Amino acid sequence: MYLAQWGVHNPLQATAEDYAAFAHIEDHHLRVYAGMIRALDRSVGEVTKALERNGLAENTLIVFTSDNGGAGYIGLPDVNKPFRGWKLTHFEGGTHVPFMAKWPAQIQPGVVVSDPIHHVDIFHTLAAAGNAQVPSDRKLDGVDLLPYISGEKDQPPHETLFWREGHHQSVLHNGWKLIRANQTDKGPNAPQKKWLFHLSKDPTEQTNLAMAETGKVAELEDLLAAHNAEQAAPAWPSVFDGPQRIDKTGIEPYAKDDEYIYWPN
Repeated sequence: MYLAQWGVHNPLQATAEDYAAFAHIEDHHLRVYAGMIRALDRSVGEVTKALERNGLAENTLIVFTSDNGGAGYIGLPDVNKPFRGWKLTHFEGGTHVPFMAKWPAQIQPGVVVSDPIHHVDIFHTLAAAGNAQVPSDRKLDGVDLLPYISGEKDQPPHETLFWREGHHQSVLHNGWKLIRANQTDKGPNAPQKKWLFHLSKDPTEQTNLAMAETGKVAELEDLLAAHNAEQAAPAWPSVFDGPQRIDKTGIEPYAKDDEYIYWPN
């Protein structure tokens, strides 16, 4: 079963009961959001209780995750803290999301896998859990995460990961992360802005090393080019580029030196 929760999306709305449960939160905006998360937790609880009632909880794999980090347009500056960026960007605030799994029959409590993984891994993980055969006549991204969770495999699940939203593209390779996006709305040949971070030393992406580490930029761009060459052309092209500020929410005033990316949609 796939359950996509709408509970922490905009518009920000909470029931009176959920709002009242957080009387200790002074900020009204944050208090509403906390109430929304409480409602989401209650919904997930209903699913787990149904499994328990039907004797399925012990041998059911539950994966709880998000498809992106918190959005800047909700106006909560600390929602992705300590990471930079928001939903719609490839900074860690947009891609560094909760990823939890529960399977009492197979996964020991408290296991932590700190290496980067990706949502494309869910397909292979669930297929392996259900002893299903995956197609062998095509290339499929992702890996089965269960051997890494159990400790059967002790190396990182991925050497390289990619993200693409039109011209806004990123690659993470052996701890180095390159983010790039066209920074004008003058078409596909517009100048690109590039950010390079060494996440093992700078996990919150404060120091852009793109100018100092040109060789590393070239290495990562080669990986990205090879990945792009394997992809099919988009069936529906983007119709506009929307500027997304990296370090401010959508309700804060603009300043001339704000860093931003263009998000194609």
